[in-house]
Amino acid sequence: MHSSATFLIEFGAIILGLGLLGRFAGRFQFSPIPLYLLAGLAFGEGGLLPLGTSEEFVAIGAEIGVILLLLMLGLEYTATDLVSNLKTQYPAGLVDAALNALPGAAMALLLGWGPVAAVVLAGVTWISSSGVIAKVLGDLGRLGNRETPVILSILVLEDLSMAVYLPIITALLAGAGLAAGSATLAIALGVAGLVLVVAVRYGRHLSRFVSSDDPEKLLLVVLGLTLLVAGVAQQLQVSAAVGAFLVGIALSGEVAEGAHGLLSPLRDLFAAVFFVFFGLHTDPASIPPVLLPALALALVTAGTKIATGYWAAKRAGISAKGRWRAGGTLVARGEFSIVIAGLAVTSGIEPRLGPLATAYVLILVIVGPLTARFTEPIATRLTNRPRRSTTTVTETPQDRDLVPSPDAPAEK
Repeated sequence: MHSSATFLIEFGAIILGLGLLGRFAGRFQFSPIPLYLLAGLAFGEGGLLPLGTSEEFVAIGAEIGVILLLLMLGLEYTATDLVSNLKTQYPAGLVDAALNALPGAAMALLLGWGPVAAVVLAGVTWISSSGVIAKVLGDLGRLGNRETPVILSILVLEDLSMAVYLPIITALLAGAGLAAGSATLAIALGVAGLVLVVAVRYGRHLSRFVSSDDPEKLLLVVLGLTLLVAGVAQQLQVSAAVGAFLVGIALSGEVAEGAHGLLSPLRDLFAAVFFVFFGLHTDPASIPPVLLPALALALVTAGTKIATGYWAAKRAGISAKGRWRAGGTLVARGEFSIVIAGLAVTSGIEPRLGPLATAYVLILVIVGPLTARFTEPIATRLTNRPRRSTTTVTETPQDRDLVPSPDAPAEK
């Protein structure tokens, strides 16, 4: 009875603390992710007040958090959207992977961590934070800008690549040989391809089967199906996160919209628990030794993300201001960098990888919204020189990179 009461007190204090931190972050309009990570550092190994009885439950909640993050991500896209993005935007995806994954891999090799850690750190530096970027776009009123579809296309390609990347690192971290690793990847690609085919051709029927007018029944069916598929995927050494992502893609229409609304609070709760759990397993004393490499990596990959967005926007015919805005918006790293690093921490391949990833994400999740806001005006000041002209130039929606509304009155 005493241990049960201690568990309730500890877990209740965690949830209450997360709620207060989230409220604080919302008041100042920045992502709560760094605060959640800092909370985990405070109550983890070597922290101010290590947890006791509730740590095992937090671990389970963290795993559910990863599953819900990927499920909600899949619900954002349809299989048709993914296929369309692959056909039209794959060059931008390849440039994104090359420019942003290679610095992470190079840093791991320079630190002497070996090839497996290099593959993991490459993923940490490659994937931008969809959640942080979506919030920044909304806060800055840029959802209607011409460069926004380019940004979203890059994020979609990154998210889709997770379905291939996660099985690879899962096999590597498990120490599987070439044959076993190849078999795991083949299974993952086969399942992903099958799900996409089923979603494109029979998505309506699947959504109709899952659909329910009762929110309670819809929540139970979608959540139960997701956990079941995630468990089967993990049993096949594919990755529970990939299974959840594919379930999200397979659901569409009103079912996806309804499930999104019902599951959003659960996603936010368990995702916050996941960030705390990651912090719990990172000793604060281990961060200062890797702080300099984390700062160097953050500086380099902030530049490569800006270059990626600039190139992709230029390829799409966006003006110079929009190109700089696209690049600055893509800088933020967050949830998926921590997901990838969390897999490595659990396997225990390199003890310094977790602290480095924590410091790296803390830096860029704070810097990302700043680069989104200030990259374009700073670049404009540096590149534009004062010019004298007697000609009056009228600003057009194209100059401002806004998508003009058909119902909007003509500008005078």
